[in-house]
Amino acid sequence: MVDSVVWDIGYLVSAALFILGIKRLSSPKTAPQGNRLGAYGMLLAVLVTMAKMYTEEIIGLELIVGGLALGTIIGAWMAIRVEMTGMPELVALFNGFGGGASALVGLSEVLGRIQAGNVPDPGIELYATWVAIGLSGLVGWLTLTGSLMAMGKLKGGFYIPLTKKDDRGRRKWVNFPTWGPPWLNFVKGSLLVASIALIVLTIQEPENTDYIYALVGISCLLGILFVIPIGGADMPVVVSLLNSMSGIAAAFTGFVIGNNVLIIAGSMVGAAGLILTFIMCKAMNRTLPAVLFKSFGGGGRETVTRTKMGSDPEEVAMVCDGISKCVIIPGYGMAVSQAQHAVKEFADLLEAQDVEVSYGIHPVAGRMPGHMNVLLAEANVPYEQLIEMDQINSELPECDVALVIGANDTINPVARSGEGPLGGMPIINADKARVVVIIKRSLSVGYAGVDNDLFFEDKTMMLFGDGKKMMNELNAAFKDL
Repeated sequence: MVDSVVWDIGYLVSAALFILGIKRLSSPKTAPQGNRLGAYGMLLAVLVTMAKMYTEEIIGLELIVGGLALGTIIGAWMAIRVEMTGMPELVALFNGFGGGASALVGLSEVLGRIQAGNVPDPGIELYATWVAIGLSGLVGWLTLTGSLMAMGKLKGGFYIPLTKKDDRGRRKWVNFPTWGPPWLNFVKGSLLVASIALIVLTIQEPENTDYIYALVGISCLLGILFVIPIGGADMPVVVSLLNSMSGIAAAFTGFVIGNNVLIIAGSMVGAAGLILTFIMCKAMNRTLPAVLFKSFGGGGRETVTRTKMGSDPEEVAMVCDGISKCVIIPGYGMAVSQAQHAVKEFADLLEAQDVEVSYGIHPVAGRMPGHMNVLLAEANVPYEQLIEMDQINSELPECDVALVIGANDTINPVARSGEGPLGGMPIINADKARVVVIIKRSLSVGYAGVDNDLFFEDKTMMLFGDGKKMMNELNAAFKDL
């Protein structure tokens, strides 16, 4: 029998790698190394656990190895296959998998104890174990279904299997709903109270499996109801929160099975995700309760009654010829059109003429924290050119051209008025630039459902169309000057 100290040392090294990895993630330049350190830490934790189970002659080791192999293949396939524009959906799905795994371990533990007759006697051990199992299940199942809903919202909808394909070979598409009547908050609160009550009942009758399965069902329903009312503009906050919850579920599960590395890693993920959630809320000037219980966007939208003549790439190219400073402001439209490489080419063309180019990054641009940073890094944009909102705002009054690709709410000046859904939300002050060029499909409102006065200002030039297509045409026009 191997001394338990050996396993503890292995878990300690694994936890150290997690901590170092998170530390390295604080900078874009060191983030890839930080990601690798975190992966090495998890690999070490898995290997130590497998070795421990082997020495203890755990039954069913073959199934565990098979599960690890299958999970590795699926994970690698998904990571290789996913486009950078699909990263938010993949992250949301992984959050759900983490929560679901924790919930399944907790469920297996409690059912195994009941079947084996290993239920603790009434007392502190029973309370501690069954509360940990209950909370692991509540948070885990909620995270699983909530993350699946978030993935659907981030993707925008889904194709219905077996439906007739159109001319482009695509099946019927259904938009993902955003639904949240006022009375739904009462239902969510009631279900949460019911979940806590079920945990109490499992302690009073620890061998009653009906309470356990009822908790699973209510937790899954809670995940759906918590996410379905939340509008698209709040999805970066929701993704961060679900990431935190997956860590919390893992920490509870670690306590249940007595695994230190799960407790450490889960607590770190939970804390980091929660900190990021509050940072996202601050960036939107919203509170977490407001995000969870008051949907932002997705409801009634303003009807645009004004019109604006669109410009053409040749006009914009002539305006950009001879300027000294340009700030590029990306939004989700850039991600959807996969225009990041064309944007980098435009920046290279400007820099060849000694134009100072930088990128203004709003904290909640896109569909997850850091979404724009990831896309632009893929296009080999230098990290030092990615400037956060607070810093870039001080530079915009001296900017000759602000080029906006697919952003709306994050540049809407109405936010400074303190009124409406965007009231008080920090924005990138694109309107302070001498000339504003906006690439957008139409004059339609953003997720907040608020008209953008910047579109109609005299100094604003609108390029209507797909982001990538317009950027390619702009690049071609600039080369022809």
